[in-house]
Amino acid sequence: MKLLIIHQAFASPDSAGGTRHFELAQHLVRSGHKVTIIASDVNYLTGARQSDDGIREENIDGVRVVRARTLPMLHRSFVWRIASFFSFMGSSILASLKAGRPDLVMGTSPPIFQGVSAWLVSLIRRKPFLLEIRDLWPEFAIDMGVLRNKTLIAWSRRLEGFLYSRADHLLVNSPAYREYLLEKNLPPHKISLVANGADPEAFDPNATGTSFRSKWAPGAQFVVTYAGALGLANDISTLIETAALLQDTGVKILIVGDGKERINLERQAKERKLENVSFVGTVSKTEMPEVLAASDAGLAILKNIPMFTTTYPNKVFDYMAAGRPVILAIDGVIRQVVEDSGAGIFVRPGDALALAAAINHLAALPDHGQAMGMAGRRVVEERFNRRKQAGEFQLLLERLVER
Repeated sequence: MKLLIIHQAFASPDSAGGTRHFELAQHLVRSGHKVTIIASDVNYLTGARQSDDGIREENIDGVRVVRARTLPMLHRSFVWRIASFFSFMGSSILASLKAGRPDLVMGTSPPIFQGVSAWLVSLIRRKPFLLEIRDLWPEFAIDMGVLRNKTLIAWSRRLEGFLYSRADHLLVNSPAYREYLLEKNLPPHKISLVANGADPEAFDPNATGTSFRSKWAPGAQFVVTYAGALGLANDISTLIETAALLQDTGVKILIVGDGKERINLERQAKERKLENVSFVGTVSKTEMPEVLAASDAGLAILKNIPMFTTTYPNKVFDYMAAGRPVILAIDGVIRQVVEDSGAGIFVRPGDALALAAAINHLAALPDHGQAMGMAGRRVVEERFNRRKQAGEFQLLLERLVER
């Protein structure tokens, strides 16, 4: 089987970002299949170009990656961000048609525009079209207030419905997304769930990350790490407020990642003279085990928006796989996972006081935190193991190609 994936924000293990698609692709390659990923030549987190002019091709552990030229305007403004999406939509189609004939074309959303690219390529090649839904666009943008124009909202929903109807199959990474699609009267047999997860073998829960900790949190009694994007949705301003409440307590907060809000957030921390906050920047996925080994707890946080209750954030499963307790400022389906497994503490989104109290609680009871961390790791091994999920993904693809 030859699979073509169009994914603007694709991240390899030596770059920052989620590596779900690389890990799934790597499993397919090891099973004898061929995978080509059409990706942007602009890093989705930093906005920096990551390849030479034109289209560049590379082989990463057997996975073929073709970088398509994209406007490096992701973090300038909403309008420029859309322009960047459209530029990739066009260049990814050209790159896909030059990449050879696949047996199956997979698009992944967001951004939803690359779903259009995948549909067109599947149409031209006369091959099945699999659409993966990783976030509910445009509903997230509407809830965030980023998309307000009624005409644009109407057109966005039409585009969403168009792609849902044209896809031969829909893949989701959260059970709540499946419910969302069913409410749109899509047939159940057309929707499959391969949840977000992590590879527990990539993390050692007994590691200490001494080198990383001595560099970024020397002398700290308790280290809390947020690893992820620094955008409007991530509510890092509340984390800055929490840090202000935790000054002189021995707690160090590490913010690992990048995004359009980073400069503003660093300014906030500097103006408040918060010495217990460090902006580490982006690290590759291969470095993440050491980062989490150096941490006493992992933090996941989003703004208090109804649609965010539907998400299964990847970072939560990484924290659990690393054997670290989760401090969760996100309600909904991921809260159910964390609380049912005893893997961490839930706090109300947007509540800096409650967040500070949860951190203090874990700092005062390290044995309790360690027990939470190991409970979370067991759940990842049993229910959210990326290796098992890769097998489910492969069976889905083979069924679609055979059909």
